[in-house]
Amino acid sequence: MENKPKIAILDDYQHVAFNMADWTAVKEKVDITVFDDHIAEEASLIDRLKPFNALCVMRERTPLTHSILSKLPNLKLIVSTGSRNASIDTKAVEDLGITLKHTGYISTGASELTWALLMAFARHIPQESNSFKSGGWQQTVGIDLSGKTIGIIGLGRLGEKMAHYAKAFDMNVIAWSQNLTAEKAEAAGAKLVSKDELFKQADIVTVHLVLSDRSRGIISQQEFDLMKPTAYFINTSRGPLVNEQALIETLQQKRIAGAAIDVFDTEPLPADHPLRKLDNLLATSHIGYVTENTYRLFYGDTVNILNEWLDQQ
Repeated sequence: MENKPKIAILDDYQHVAFNMADWTAVKEKVDITVFDDHIAEEASLIDRLKPFNALCVMRERTPLTHSILSKLPNLKLIVSTGSRNASIDTKAVEDLGITLKHTGYISTGASELTWALLMAFARHIPQESNSFKSGGWQQTVGIDLSGKTIGIIGLGRLGEKMAHYAKAFDMNVIAWSQNLTAEKAEAAGAKLVSKDELFKQADIVTVHLVLSDRSRGIISQQEFDLMKPTAYFINTSRGPLVNEQALIETLQQKRIAGAAIDVFDTEPLPADHPLRKLDNLLATSHIGYVTENTYRLFYGDTVNILNEWLDQQ
C-alpha cells in the first residue's frame, strides 16, 4: 500500500501490546503508533487521534463519545477488547459509519483478584510484608474466614465464582440483586436476603454488578451505615456503582473495618485523590482483567480483526 493506514493502540500502560501477539503481518501493511499514557482532556485527545484510520482500545480506558468520534474524520475502525465497552458511544459509531469490532474475553481474572484482595486484608498481608521488610515481626492479628458471612451483591457469572470460592473456605454465603430469585441463589450455594439484611449481616460485602442507569449509585451512605464496624467492603466491578464520597467518609470515620477496591469514578485516579490517603483502604489500579491469558486473547484477537479488515481495503 502506498499510503499505509494509520493505526493507534491506546492506553498500553504496561508496554506489552507487541509482546502479547504476533503483529508482524499487520506491521507490514500499516503505520502503528502505541500510546502508553492516558489523555482525559477532550480537545487534546481529538488532536492525538485525528490522523488515525483505526483505533485499538483497551476496554473502558479512553471514552469515545459522540463529541469525540464526530471530530475524527479519518476513523474507519475501532477494535475494542472485551465483549462490551460501555465507554464507547455505539449509536455514534453506527451513525458515523464506523466499524466496531470486539475481541474475546476471559472472565476469571476479576473474581481471582477479588479473592486475592479479600485474603490480603483478612490477614493484613500488605502491612505484614512492609513490616517484615523494615525489620519487624508479627504486627497484626488476622481474621478467620471460616464461619464468617460473605454478602454478594450481584450473583451473575462473577458473583457465582465468589460464592464457590467462599464455600471452599467454609463461609456462609448470602446474596442480593434486583432480579435475584431464591432458587437461583440456592443453585449458586447462597441464600437470598434483602439488600438491607445483606449489609447488616455480612462480615464481608463484595459487589459484582454491571453498571447501568439502574445500578449507578446503588450503594450509598445508607448501606454503609448498616454495616458492622468489623465488616469489610470490596468493589472490583465499577466505581460508579458506589457513592464514592460516602465510601471515603465511612473509611475516614472508621465506621467499618476497611475496604478493598480496584475501580474508581475517575480512572486513572488523580495522584492527590483522597482515596490514596486512607490507611484502612487496600486499593489496586483496575487490574481485575489485567492477566497474561486475557491480554494474549485481547491482542491476539485484535491482530486477527485488523488483518481481516486490511484484506478488505
